[in-house]
Amino acid sequence: MNKAYLAEQLKKAAEAGTVLTDEPMSRHTTFRIGGPADFYVCPSGRQELIDTVSVCRNLEVPCYVIGNGSNLLVSDRGYRGVIIEAGHGMAAVENTENSKNVLRAEAGILLAALSHRAAELHLAGLEFASGIPGTLGGAVYMNAGAYGGEMAQVISKADVLTMDGHVETLTNEELAFGYRHSAVIDRGLVVLGAELILKDGDPEAIKELMADLRERRQSKQPLEYPSAGSTFKRPEGCFAGKLIMDAGLAGYAVGGAEVSAKHCGFVINRGRASADDVRRLIDHVIKTVEAASGITLEPEVRFLGES
Repeated sequence: MNKAYLAEQLKKAAEAGTVLTDEPMSRHTTFRIGGPADFYVCPSGRQELIDTVSVCRNLEVPCYVIGNGSNLLVSDRGYRGVIIEAGHGMAAVENTENSKNVLRAEAGILLAALSHRAAELHLAGLEFASGIPGTLGGAVYMNAGAYGGEMAQVISKADVLTMDGHVETLTNEELAFGYRHSAVIDRGLVVLGAELILKDGDPEAIKELMADLRERRQSKQPLEYPSAGSTFKRPEGCFAGKLIMDAGLAGYAVGGAEVSAKHCGFVINRGRASADDVRRLIDHVIKTVEAASGITLEPEVRFLGES
């Protein structure tokens, strides 16, 4: 594919947005790791995102849609294709008097912003998401959750872009939510937006719960270092962090990547960690924990780009 021609088509599709070339993905992931993407496109809205995906598929160019770049590890060699950011250009949220318990939001809104908007409207049920460093789209994609809450509990429906370029609206049941999983993953869909149904709540109680969860995160999680959040899925009946700690891996490092001694469920970037450092550390943790406990940990982090 002629890169100049592709660039021209991408700029037409995202006319009011931004098209960058050879963009370091370390600027766009919470790990602060990742080599250059051939193209990095920030559409200004939903239609531009749809048009950008259409260009890529028509020209048979690999593309991948991200939000805040959380829960994502991009290869040191980068990504050969087009990264599309459903971010600030797709962050609208609305609530109407006719449906005061319903919030409709675009995929690019940060969960922190969405949960605070819900709190302003005295709507309860989304407090658990106030500290998750991702966007609504990513949260629907993987059924994000924390502290006993998950998106499956509050999502009533979502607008998605299918592989063949059609927009569909899927109900909660059709989204087939599971633990860190959904039909969005299975079908290769792109989340465009979602509707959430929340409950009337006491504003002070909502505020207190969000403050409590924030304090718990700050005291127990290594938020001072770049990471992708919890690195491993929770095995049935136990916690990944405890298994890793019991295997003697607290503080274990490969290059600039380290198992956090503060919370062993987190692999952190202590400084200048490479994607290869993180991958090798994850592999070592999996093998060591399996040898110690017989339990095979599964990464929650998604891997993207050339190996």
